[in-house]
Order: sequence, then C-alpha cells, then structure tokens
Amino acid sequence: MSSSPSTAPSPLISKSEYYSSLPWFRRLLAMLNWRPVVDYELREIEFDRREREFEKRKIAHEHRMRQLESEDAQLRKDDEQRKIAHEQRMKQLKSENERLAELNAKIDALLFSSSTSSPPPQNTPNNSEG
Repeated sequence: MSSSPSTAPSPLISKSEYYSSLPWFRRLLAMLNWRPVVDYELREIEFDRREREFEKRKIAHEHRMRQLESEDAQLRKDDEQRKIAHEQRMKQLKSENERLAELNAKIDALLFSSSTSSPPPQNTPNNSEG
C-alpha cells in the first residue's frame, strides 16, 4: 500500500479532504494536475475501506452461521427429548389402557355372574382376586 501515515483513511473521504491531508509537496503536485496518482490513491483507500467492511461482514456472517448451527443442534436435541418423552408417555398410556381393559373385563365377568346366579360368592382368602 502506498498510503502515507499522515493520511488515515476515513469511511467517506472527499478529494478536498484528501488534498488537505497531504503534505505541502503533494498538494503542489495535485495543483499541477497530478490527478491520476491522486485518483488512484483515492480508489485504493476506498478499496481498502470496502475490503475491511467486507471482512467485518464476513466475520459477522460466520459468527451468525455458527450461532444458527448451535441453535439448530439444540432444537434437534430438544425435539429428540420430546419424542422420547412422548414415546414413554404413550407406552405408559397403553399399559394403563390394558390394565383398565382387564379391570373392565373382570367387572363385566362379575356383573354377568351376579346376574346369572343369585347368591354372590363369599370372600375367602382362597377365593379372593387381587
């Protein structure tokens, strides 16, 4: 780069600002219409500024992509945990339904046996069901 240390590039620099920041001999050359060099330096400063801007945006984009990947992984993990919890709950409900179906069958059997026979069976330790 051919930027002099006295000319710190600013985000938006005009030609007059650039000229005023030059040493006296460079201003003299600029007044003698040494524009190609000045225009080249201004384009170089603008290019450097845009390059730095691009790098900042690129870094911010990479950071955002890592953040989104992390959030996505967390969402997948949470979804997997919800699926596991749902499957466990469904198994629990299925076993509960089976248990209730067995109890209903026993109640139906008792009701059927009580309607067909007049005396109910006596509860004895050998006859009792769980």
